[in-house]
Amino acid sequence: MSRILVINPNSNESVTEGLRESLHLFNASAEIECCTLEDGPFGIETGEDIANVIPLVVQRISKSPEFDAYVIACYSDPGLAECNELFSKPVFGMQRSAIEKAILTGGRFGVLALSEQSIERHMAYMHGLGLDEQLAGELPLDISVHEAANDASSFEKIINQGRRLIDELGADVLILGCAGMASYREPSEKELQVPVIEPVQAAVSIAIEALQSVS
Repeated sequence: MSRILVINPNSNESVTEGLRESLHLFNASAEIECCTLEDGPFGIETGEDIANVIPLVVQRISKSPEFDAYVIACYSDPGLAECNELFSKPVFGMQRSAIEKAILTGGRFGVLALSEQSIERHMAYMHGLGLDEQLAGELPLDISVHEAANDASSFEKIINQGRRLIDELGADVLILGCAGMASYREPSEKELQVPVIEPVQAAVSIAIEALQSVS
């Protein structure tokens, strides 16, 4: 069975625990291990945070050659380009994976981001990849990574902004734009009645498909 390492680049273990729970559905397809970067920031919320974790992500992958693929569990995909240049084994970013899944789902996609600052980074990244043509829009929740993972009121904000993306901006599918939101995928999909993509699940799914295609 293939082994996949999911790397939470922040030092907030509650985010990693949420990922472990959300990835149980893949247990029959791959052996998945989730880890926390203890030297990372408590939440990755600024450009400086992203720059600081890139070498930490590279180092963690270099120290883990026993895995067949790697997933970077931060919506800004920190270190993805660097890792794909340095390592022969596949490395997947959750933002790119989620957008690719959303495009395959069809229609237009909307993104629920932590903040306006996050949106600026995401928009530039999407445009650079040429993956923004089907973007309906992106709206902020005005919360931190820790609040996304631990504050129950975040769910109400996801629903309220999700409805705006659907009703006002015409989104047909939604992406949760932070790994800390992983536990809200199923309840938000049920409440909003549109497909909701959890980006780490998307990345792991693509990783499994890629590994199976070469096995």
